[in-house]
Amino acid sequence: MKRFHRLAPGALLMLVLAHPVDAQTQRSDAASPEAASTAPTALDAELFYQLLLGEINARDSEPGAGYSLILDAARKTNDASLYQRAVEIAFQARSGDAALQAARSWKQAQPESREANRFVLQILLALNRVADSAEPLKSEISLAPAKDRVLVLATIPRTYARVGDKKLAAAVAEQALADSLANPATGAAAWTAVGRLRLAAGDTAGALDAAGRGQALDARAEGPALLALEMMDPKTPQAEPLVRKYLAGKPLPELRMGYARALLDTQRYAEASQQLVAITADRPDFAEAWLVLGTLQVQDNQFGPAEISLKRYVELAQAQRPGEERSRGLAQAYLSLSQLAEKRRDYPLAGAWLDKIENSQDLLSAQNRRASILARQGRLDEARKLIQAIPERNPGDSRSKLMAEIQLLRENKQFKPAYDLLAQAAARDPKDTDLVYDQAMLAEKTGDLNEMERLLRVVIAAKPDYHHAYNALGYSFAERSIRLPEARQLIQKALEYAPGDPFISDSLGWVEFRMGNKAEALRVLDTAYKARPDAEIAAHLGEVLWSLGQRERAQSVWKEGLLLNRENETLQETLKRLRVRP
Repeated sequence: MKRFHRLAPGALLMLVLAHPVDAQTQRSDAASPEAASTAPTALDAELFYQLLLGEINARDSEPGAGYSLILDAARKTNDASLYQRAVEIAFQARSGDAALQAARSWKQAQPESREANRFVLQILLALNRVADSAEPLKSEISLAPAKDRVLVLATIPRTYARVGDKKLAAAVAEQALADSLANPATGAAAWTAVGRLRLAAGDTAGALDAAGRGQALDARAEGPALLALEMMDPKTPQAEPLVRKYLAGKPLPELRMGYARALLDTQRYAEASQQLVAITADRPDFAEAWLVLGTLQVQDNQFGPAEISLKRYVELAQAQRPGEERSRGLAQAYLSLSQLAEKRRDYPLAGAWLDKIENSQDLLSAQNRRASILARQGRLDEARKLIQAIPERNPGDSRSKLMAEIQLLRENKQFKPAYDLLAQAAARDPKDTDLVYDQAMLAEKTGDLNEMERLLRVVIAAKPDYHHAYNALGYSFAERSIRLPEARQLIQKALEYAPGDPFISDSLGWVEFRMGNKAEALRVLDTAYKARPDAEIAAHLGEVLWSLGQRERAQSVWKEGLLLNRENETLQETLKRLRVRP
């Protein structure tokens, strides 16, 4: 005879508590058979035994029998916890169909139960019966309280995230959401859900259409704007106007921050700065915006504003709870403040800012700054040893140290040693196109232009979409006034991969100037300088203006360029060659 395992006392107690014996109900049931057929069944001895036997079977080697007993008890008592237990037993037995049967019985017995409906929906998706999920999805929305429906709609893409047929999921969801899509109160959220499902299915055009429809129903809704922000890319220019339309109202600062970061990703620094200034004006306590703004201002040599922004970030961050994000943010701020002090030749202050860094993950960056400070004081050998002595915690640190040392040599015009170091690294990893590209740039600095061209063509052959290589080679030809038609083709190719990049546009403007197309050169360079005020672009724009007789404006542009970066080699060479003192 089969030996039964004893049910754990805790499990037995839970069953008893879930179905308390109500003596009054038992007496009523006994006195009125008709009432007993309609009222909830109490936990009498027979039902108690059934539950106990069901659990024993479920835990032993007969889960099917246990499932049947528990499901029968659920139907008798109309108890949600027993329906759920039947579903769990079916899943443990790896019987999806049985789990679905129990969930559907539950839903049929309790049609207003969101929990029962949710189980049906989730089981259907787990069984990959996506087409059958439309009705329970529709019920999930209708059963939710009106105040929760927008939130429920927002969770739909996650509900369908593991579905294999993404296109079918999007189509089924759109069918189920027909009423919500047409309702002004829920339309924006519903279209956002549909848009995300379309995007997951690779239908970018459909996702953009959904975002536009959602925004048309409610211009203030964040969902369509967030969806459009995720699709912002030079290849999908229709997404950005949706984001900007939302930002024209009273946007969430987090969404404006996301837009600023998207602009930074495409090197639209001036526009990103405008968005960051807007955030800090609307929300002076938004710490992240101050940090990114300050970092950009350092990059643009706006030393005074950068110091204000970074110190404001430090003040706000220090008031926050300790954590990894806060620690990394403070480290970045201290590094930037150290860089500012270094540029002002206040080396003790630069070191003091570095001493504040506590995050061990930023050790390499801090030591790089210390090395830069030493190099500026003429102690280059010490600076190199400092970088070389940094401990390596993972394989990536070795490469980071090497690149830091090469950058240190480059900044101090030690181009040949930097080139030799980079050549060794590239020889060890010839498939690393970034290393080969950097090696080409240093070959140009050493005067070996043939080697530069060879290396750049190696990069282009290995990675045809590496726009920096096309731009560098084309600009090199333009700078020497050789092979100008080819130079223009190369730079135009770079712009195909990075449309609107102000530095590549600068190269194109310079080629046009070298080819004698001064009006076109002025147009291109003017646009590039407005998009990215930069000393090198200022040098080229100023020279075109000078050649066109617009000398007052040329000098004004050059003065701006000197304010941006007085040490820029191209600008200094231009002023010296034209014998101009702006």
